Amino acid sequence: MEVNITELLKEIEENRKKMVQLALKSSFADDQVVQISWKLDSLLNRYEEMAQKI
Repeated sequence: MEVNITELLKEIEENRKKMVQLALKSSFADDQVVQISWKLDSLLNRYEEMAQKI
C-alpha cells in the first residue's frame, strides 16, 4: 500500500514527538529512544525519496 506524503509527514511528526518525550523522561541513549530515532530516519528517507519524485 502506497502512503501519501501527507500521511508520511504526519507519521514523521508523531514519531518525532514520541522520541523527544521519551528522551526527556530518560535519555537520548535509551534503547526505546534509539529505536524510534532509527524509525524516524527511515521515515525521513522515504519522505526524501517521495519529495524528489514530485
